[in-house]
Amino acid sequence: MKILAIETFTKNPVSLVRVTTDEGQGYGQIAPYHANISALVLHQQISPLALGREVDSISVFSDEIVEHEHKFPGSYLCRALAGLDTALWDARAKSRDLSVAELIGGKPRAIPVYGSSMRRDISPEAEADRLQRLTEVEGYQAFKIRVGMPFGHDRDQWPGRTEAVIALVRQRLGDQVALYADANSGFSPRRAIEVGHLLEDYGYAHYEEPCPYPELEWTQEVSDALEIAVAGGEQDTSMTVWRRMIGMRAVDIVQPDVCYVGGFSRALRVAKMAAEAGLACTPHAANRSLLSVFTLHLLAAIDNGGAYMEHSIEPTAWTEPLFDPSWLAVHDGAVEVPPGPGWGVEVNPGWLDQAEYQVSRWT
Repeated sequence: MKILAIETFTKNPVSLVRVTTDEGQGYGQIAPYHANISALVLHQQISPLALGREVDSISVFSDEIVEHEHKFPGSYLCRALAGLDTALWDARAKSRDLSVAELIGGKPRAIPVYGSSMRRDISPEAEADRLQRLTEVEGYQAFKIRVGMPFGHDRDQWPGRTEAVIALVRQRLGDQVALYADANSGFSPRRAIEVGHLLEDYGYAHYEEPCPYPELEWTQEVSDALEIAVAGGEQDTSMTVWRRMIGMRAVDIVQPDVCYVGGFSRALRVAKMAAEAGLACTPHAANRSLLSVFTLHLLAAIDNGGAYMEHSIEPTAWTEPLFDPSWLAVHDGAVEVPPGPGWGVEVNPGWLDQAEYQVSRWT
């Protein structure tokens, strides 16, 4: 598969990528937020290495890009690479008339989802009300709430909110609903363990990013002290960090984000590394853009996927024009993997027409 052209369509906070190969076209997505910067990285640093290349293994190709740009490790390179990598997977699967999930040995199916709350500015009562309503309307059987504050240094959104929301949501939703909590790097080990024991008391099943994510030893300390499964990794882009995290058992559940980690190839590798260590993979998928579509295909093809996939319950108007949002509709607490070739969704031409356009071509 030879790469002939790379196009980006940017309308912040997101940028879509269209790759043209000698086998056909495919669509991918750069990680949202500051996507205009990532699109520049794609055209300036990645396109010169990609255009005219014959790509046999997409995963090997992605590794070669990261190695070549070794002086620029980290988020922006991986965000940009994710756009090209996911577009290449779409093109390859379409050329074989398969879904991406089928291309790697999976099968499109309904994936159970947990409703992911993104709010800390909401009272425990209002949070419990809306989660209870979603169990009745859309059949959710699992939810994630937010505790503490992002990188909060043990602070709370307001005094007592963490304890109150943990207790009230469980009391209102009952024991049949699975509950998760996300601290977004909010706590020191001492406070994280304290909150973790409270989560255990109320039967929560998953405790995400309790400590600042670069502090793996802190997270390991929390994992060792608690029975509840500790999850993390959404921010991490380095395979070296992933190997260390998994090897030291800093977490019980790995959470690669397809668009942060550098694409579908690298997220799949993290999932396989976790499987070899006996750990579950519940990818980070915090918005209803193409990221959710990529994650559905990933979970349909791995054996160590978590019980539920993350699915935001917040309105995100910027995602709705990208493609038909009904592809991500929740029915009986699950979302179907789009069954068509490639990712199985059609990008909205009207959105593309309104976006800032850049192209790099092989000559």
